[in-house]
Amino acid sequence: MTAPSFMDLALAAARAAERAGEVPIGCVIVRDNEVIASAGNRTLVDRDPTAHAEMLAIRAAAASLGSERLVDCDLYVTLEPCAMCAASISFARIRRLYYAATDPKGGAVESGVRFYTSPTCHHAPEVYSAVGESEAAAMLKDFFKARR
Repeated sequence: MTAPSFMDLALAAARAAERAGEVPIGCVIVRDNEVIASAGNRTLVDRDPTAHAEMLAIRAAAASLGSERLVDCDLYVTLEPCAMCAASISFARIRRLYYAATDPKGGAVESGVRFYTSPTCHHAPEVYSAVGESEAAAMLKDFFKARR
């Protein structure tokens, strides 16, 4: 599978989150070209402010591999990670981060605090942005437009 195909799986997880009433953000974690974890946002369903798609996928991947280090793993997510998720990606030692839409308000990779450029950042993954951006951005825009 290729990067756009893995992002398609993240977009599918985002659509599933939206059907559950959540903000449509989805994430998959890949190791050796195989998806080892997938999640969509569940902050409302779980009543947990940390239940972002990335956090849930990282927890599932770590449990699956039996390790808190996801060194050979790549993470695909439909929205630029926030500071909490960017830090978790760093602590998990994710190898590559692919994200679709930028988040000028809450993003922490290339927007906002730019977590990976901080001298206190322990590990910075390779970052690839705008992978599947148009579909992810449209999904989020439509979601929030319907709620206003």
